[in-house]
Amino acid sequence: MRLTILGGGGFRVPLVYRALLGDRGEGRVTDVTLYDLDASRLATIRKVLADQAAGHPDPPAVTVTTDLDEAVTGADFVFSAIRVGGLAGRAADERIALEEGVLGQETVGAGGISYGLRTIPVAVDIARRVAALSPDAWVINFTNPAGMVTEAMTAHLGDRVIGICDSPVGLGRRVAGALGADPAHVRLDYVGLNHLGWLCGLYADGRDLLPSLLGNEAALTSFEEGKLFGADLLRTLGALPNEYLHYYYFHRESVGSARAAEQTRGAFLHSQQQRFYEAMGTDGTGPPAPRAAWHAWDATRLERETTYMAENRDAVGMGERDSCDLESGGYEQVALALMRAIALDERTALILNVRNRGRIPVLDDDAVIEVPCHVDANGAHPIAGSPLPDHGTGLVCSVKSVERAVIRAATTGDRADAVKALTIHPLIDSYAVARRLLDAYQRHFPDLGYLGG
Repeated sequence: MRLTILGGGGFRVPLVYRALLGDRGEGRVTDVTLYDLDASRLATIRKVLADQAAGHPDPPAVTVTTDLDEAVTGADFVFSAIRVGGLAGRAADERIALEEGVLGQETVGAGGISYGLRTIPVAVDIARRVAALSPDAWVINFTNPAGMVTEAMTAHLGDRVIGICDSPVGLGRRVAGALGADPAHVRLDYVGLNHLGWLCGLYADGRDLLPSLLGNEAALTSFEEGKLFGADLLRTLGALPNEYLHYYYFHRESVGSARAAEQTRGAFLHSQQQRFYEAMGTDGTGPPAPRAAWHAWDATRLERETTYMAENRDAVGMGERDSCDLESGGYEQVALALMRAIALDERTALILNVRNRGRIPVLDDDAVIEVPCHVDANGAHPIAGSPLPDHGTGLVCSVKSVERAVIRAATTGDRADAVKALTIHPLIDSYAVARRLLDAYQRHFPDLGYLGG
């Protein structure tokens, strides 16, 4: 089976390859094609993967290319993890928003809108090329803003594009751990949009364990989200929010912490990864010591995960991240499970970004949502579950309207829709600010010239 990774020079690619190395079952991925516009980064990541593969019997073969058509032709699965504008673009998204006193996070608020306006035209072009060159391929989208980008790609790929995110599964794993339950043997009842959802139930042997968690102060505050939101708020909500809802429930504190920080998250990651790639060299040879590329990558990864959402923790006085919370939700494992379920018709349940199909009644059938799904050879299908929490219904509808306005702007070039998206976002409270933000983003990003002046 052949897997193509778009954004193949990206820092997180070794996580995907690690999962592939651990898969020795029938129908495993045997060939990996890395596609990226940056040949030097491709060479560096290829070196890291070679270090990873050392000692493994029959590892997946790795090829690299800077030609999109070559990359997707003949692929069984296409994993999209591109970053239009790079981390320098993310840093600019954040800085420009903060200068206006609003949130600039890459998937939430003004920063997410700017990132979406840059990314959707590229993602839609990718969808067109895959549909033309490999119509039987399945596209797994991890490109942020994941829900918005996935929905834009469905116009050309239909249900053959599925979005993934590691936040819900990470939340479920941590909650199960707090309850002393095996994460592999619990069922998560989760509902919402990407980066805007709630865990409404966690079932083991047919019994919902969430009420007992909400009534146990020590257990409720023993994991990342419990500390981030606090027991009182979680009991008031009656559900456990995705960590990104901290930007909504603690908006003023999040903006204040971001403005007070020495640098934004995007600026930190840009500097960190620039050091990594430069230290590895641009000729693809890397350091001479055995497995040095792998060790350098892994040390950088640990620093990245340790500092994840540091501004949010600072905003509520949490301090440093606990070691038990450092493990990611495992998006690479979600991607692997998704590929196996489709390729081998192995029925499984995963939390995915798919078309609504009536799962959330207040949204139309084509709206991409994030919910548990049954997956088999025919793709992913939403599972019936809890309705949106009453306190979350309006927020979900509002943010989906923002996403739709961004998609229209990105696919038609209508500047008015871009301004509308910024104006109606719950974390931006001014039409005047919206117009200034778009002007500033357009001055910084020439690619946004398609929206007009």
